[in-house]
Amino acid sequence: MASRHLSRSIVLQSMYEWDFYNRKEGSLDLILKRDIEKFGPDLENLDFIKKLAEGILKNLSKIDKLISVSAPERPIEQISIIDRNILRIGLFELLYAKKEEVPPKVAINEAIELAKNFGGENSSKFINGVLGTVFKEMKNEK
Repeated sequence: MASRHLSRSIVLQSMYEWDFYNRKEGSLDLILKRDIEKFGPDLENLDFIKKLAEGILKNLSKIDKLISVSAPERPIEQISIIDRNILRIGLFELLYAKKEEVPPKVAINEAIELAKNFGGENSSKFINGVLGTVFKEMKNEK
C-alpha cells in the first residue's frame, strides 16, 4: 500500500473513532498516535498525517457545511460515520491541499478508494457524487 494511501487510511480510522466517541477535545491526537503505531509504524512521512488531520479539524465546520449543501437529501448526522469522514478527507484535500501535491482528481480517487475499502455497498458512488459536485462547482467558479 502506498505511503500516502496508508496515511489517509490511518487518518480515516482515527477520525472514525474520534467522531464515534463524540469528538472529545484533544482525543484525536491520542487516537492518531496509537493508530500510527498500530497500522503504520514504518511510515516515514508522519507530517502528512498530522497536516491532514489538523487541516480537517481546523476547517471542520466549513467542510461539514459543504457536505450539507452538496448532499441536501442526506443530513450530515444521517450520513454514516465512515462516509462522513471519507468526505471530510476528500473535501479537505480537494479544497485546501496544494494542488501540486494532491491534484483534484487524485483527492477524489483516493476518497473513492477509501469508500471501497471501508464503506458500505453504495459508499463509493455517494462519495464520488458529492466530491464530483463540489469539483464541478470549483471549475465553474474559475
